[in-house]
Amino acid sequence: MARSFSEREKENIRKSLMDICKQNWTQYGYKKTSVDEICKQAGISKGAFYLFFESKEALFCEVLCSVQREICEMAAAAMEEEKGKPGVVKALKLIYRAYDKNSFLFGSDTADYTILLNKVSEEQAKEMEQAGELSRQLFSGHPALKFKVDANMAISVIYSLIMNIKNKNVLPQNHLEVFDFMADHLIDNLYE
Repeated sequence: MARSFSEREKENIRKSLMDICKQNWTQYGYKKTSVDEICKQAGISKGAFYLFFESKEALFCEVLCSVQREICEMAAAAMEEEKGKPGVVKALKLIYRAYDKNSFLFGSDTADYTILLNKVSEEQAKEMEQAGELSRQLFSGHPALKFKVDANMAISVIYSLIMNIKNKNVLPQNHLEVFDFMADHLIDNLYE
């Protein structure tokens, strides 16, 4: 007979499943990360997994959305703490470093990510899209900031700057230093 979990155990197991998923997704990708392996690492049965998530895709969707929300909350806090352009630079540096730790965040153009998108429900796909929109709102809707250039251009430049992480292994200089230099010098041209 299966034993039931206390509320505290449920909370800890759910967090563990998400942490393990995040690690394996970063290291192996979506397709090569199995529910069996996640359960093994979490120390639970595969049957118990489905008490927490209805599917592998539901887990991955939850991980992606929660990481994106955490990043946006962290960036928003940096922008509140340090007003104006210095806050934007600080937020961008935090976002870039979070992307560096979680490669699944910038793999949306890969076959692996496409496989995930093809398997998620319409509701999950919409949730993932909305979580991705948070950063756009962060940089365009801040009351203390006004763009010098068209808003779409500014958001595109910021997105392109962050997506330079895809080139991190081919740069002759440390990619964090390169990003910091670009962020420090580019923001003055985007915001008043």
